[in-house]
Amino acid sequence: MTDLFIKQDFISHAGIPMTWKIECDGISESEWQALATMIMEYQKEPFGKVVGIPRGGVPLQKALEPYATGNNDDPLLVVDDVYTTGTSFKEFCNFEEECFKWVVFARTPTKGGVRALFTMPE
Repeated sequence: MTDLFIKQDFISHAGIPMTWKIECDGISESEWQALATMIMEYQKEPFGKVVGIPRGGVPLQKALEPYATGNNDDPLLVVDDVYTTGTSFKEFCNFEEECFKWVVFARTPTKGGVRALFTMPE
């Protein structure tokens, strides 16, 4: 089993040196389903489809798919596992398109309408 929190030097997606990592490969399928349930307690607006930002957002996408309406008139839900600077969302989302954005862990306060279940202190 993989640890969720790892003391390890690495470079983030945005190119920032980090000294610890949130390794979401350590989250089981049932835990992803629980996280999806938690998100849905706060995500009151319907969404037509959910898309996970590759690679980290895909397990959350799968857990949230049962909640999608399938209605193309409803906005898209874009998800990821960890937010550091928002670079992945900026690269992935077309901000002209109306969409909801969720992440499980935010290492910094989120921007651009991204909502987080858990946010690290500044």
